[in-house]
Amino acid sequence: MSEKINVRYVAKLARIALTDDEVDRFGAQLAVLLEHVEALGKLDVGAVPATAQVLELANVTRDDKPAPCLDRDTVLGQAPRTQGAFVRVPRILAE
Repeated sequence: MSEKINVRYVAKLARIALTDDEVDRFGAQLAVLLEHVEALGKLDVGAVPATAQVLELANVTRDDKPAPCLDRDTVLGQAPRTQGAFVRVPRILAE
């Protein structure tokens, strides 16, 4: 490995408090990980086509079947705040 990682500095950036033992252990683990990344960087991938997704994606959907709704009065009775026939929620966008 050409460069040593400052584990304490990385932990400080991540706002993680580490003991001396953890610094030593995580430093060794990080060094091994970075060696693997370096080895991957040396691979010839010129013939490998660029992809945005390596696994085929498929939407998981279900049939939309009508079902009984909740009773309006029950829902409004359990809401912390209401306004007429509606549930009132805190404003999240300024006008």
